[in-house]
Amino acid sequence: MKIAFISYQIQERYSAATEYDEDTALLNFLLNKGVDCKRMVWNEPDADWQQFDMAVIKSPWDYHENFTDFNNWLNNREAEGLKLLNSYQLIRWNSDKHYLKKISDAGFKIIPSLFLEKNTRPFLVDFFGFLAAQKLIIKPCVSAGAKNTLIIDRDNLNTLQEEVYRLLQAESYMVQPFMEEVREGEWSFLFFNGKYSHSLLKVPKSGDFRVQQFFGGNILETEAPAEHIKAAQSYIDHFAKDTFYARVDGLIVNGELVLMELELIEPYLYLNNHSKAMENYYQALLQHIK
Repeated sequence: MKIAFISYQIQERYSAATEYDEDTALLNFLLNKGVDCKRMVWNEPDADWQQFDMAVIKSPWDYHENFTDFNNWLNNREAEGLKLLNSYQLIRWNSDKHYLKKISDAGFKIIPSLFLEKNTRPFLVDFFGFLAAQKLIIKPCVSAGAKNTLIIDRDNLNTLQEEVYRLLQAESYMVQPFMEEVREGEWSFLFFNGKYSHSLLKVPKSGDFRVQQFFGGNILETEAPAEHIKAAQSYIDHFAKDTFYARVDGLIVNGELVLMELELIEPYLYLNNHSKAMENYYQALLQHIK
């Protein structure tokens, strides 16, 4: 079976976001295991997709900047009958953060989230009351890596109101209370074929809230407490049980895990942060190959 690992046209702003070339390390690991795999750029002109039996979405990290083209690519590959991991349906559902509403409506804990739809002109001051917050965070519904993310408080509200109106002319946004718990770190839980693999804690640099290494964040290779792993598993069991890979990102609020994101498209998997992570990935992939 020949497998395409879907990636992107390398750009420094994405490749510099982490200190470890996970894609190259993973492909070399799989090739050494005898897996017939090849890195493919999703929007590479004239790519021959017919040569592959299966494709794995790994790191198309620029999809949100080419969203229409990416969805067209999904439609074309599906029409051709190319098997995709994760599935086409899940990729589409997870590509827009409106999916968080479904999770919340099902009774699961998420960071409180409201949505600012495209071409609307909401009064941002109202959201301080709606969300019982002193500070708000606003980000696109289709985004990655803190793109166009704004923090709004009552001091900069008037300055940023028109900026938000301008952004809403292009796409929809979501608004959440700024969670001070992020300064204590954001947990990531990795699952392969619905089975827990490993976890880690990402912490921002002093005075910041962004946990990405590109912004000075650090990764602590520490196993999460059992009760938080169990809570992360519950999100997988209800919303991602048929996924090859999944990442649950969350904060600990009043002693409980609260979901920030359920990453089912192209999450970085932190395969170098656990001794068995690469092997766990391989064993999960074997089940799909067989």
